[in-house]
Amino acid sequence: GGGGGGGGDFRGKPRSNETHESSTDPDSRLYRKGKTASELRFMGHTLMENRNGLVVGAMVTQADGYAEREAAKLMIGDARAANPEGEITLGADKGYDAAEFIKALQDIKVAPHVAQNKAGRSSAVPDELATSEGYAISQQKRKRIEQGFGWGKFIGPIRQVMVRGIKSVGQVFVMTMAAYNLVRMRTLGQVRLQGAQ
Repeated sequence: GGGGGGGGDFRGKPRSNETHESSTDPDSRLYRKGKTASELRFMGHTLMENRNGLVVGAMVTQADGYAEREAAKLMIGDARAANPEGEITLGADKGYDAAEFIKALQDIKVAPHVAQNKAGRSSAVPDELATSEGYAISQQKRKRIEQGFGWGKFIGPIRQVMVRGIKSVGQVFVMTMAAYNLVRMRTLGQVRLQGAQ
C-alpha cells in the first residue's frame, strides 16, 4: 500500500508495537522518549564507575518501559559477582525509584543511591539513606553517565546506527563505549600529568 509501514493507509490512526513492525529491522520497537514522537528504537544501557567516569558495562535491549531497570539489574549483578565482598552503590535517576528495583538491589547488598521520586507518592528509597553523604555524592556523579552517550552520538556512530538486528546494534554500542573509555583515559592521563607539574 501507499501508506508506508505495514501495508495500508494508517494516516490519523495510532500505531503500536502490536499493529506495526519495521520492515527493515523487526528487532526494533516503537518507543517514545520524553516529549518526542514514537520512533523505531533500541535502548542502550551503560554502567559507570563514579571515580573516573569509565563505562564498566554496556548492553542493548529492545525498547520498552522496563528495559532500563532490567538492564541495570543484570549489569549491577555482574559487578557484584566480580566483587562479592566490596561495598557497591548504584546511583540512578528517579525512573529507577520502584519498590521491586530497590528490593532487588538490597537483596544483592548494593546500596540504592537512586534519586527519590516523591511526586504524588512515597519513595522506595529509605530516607535515612537519602540523607547520607555518600548518597549526595552519588547523585552528583551519576550525571556523568550522559557524557558517554553524548560522545557516542556526536563523535561515535550511535545516533543512527547503520546495522540491523539487536546483536549487531549491541556490538556497535559496546565498541562505541569502549572507544569512549579510551578517549576518557587519555583525558584522565593528561589531567594527572598537569596536576603533577
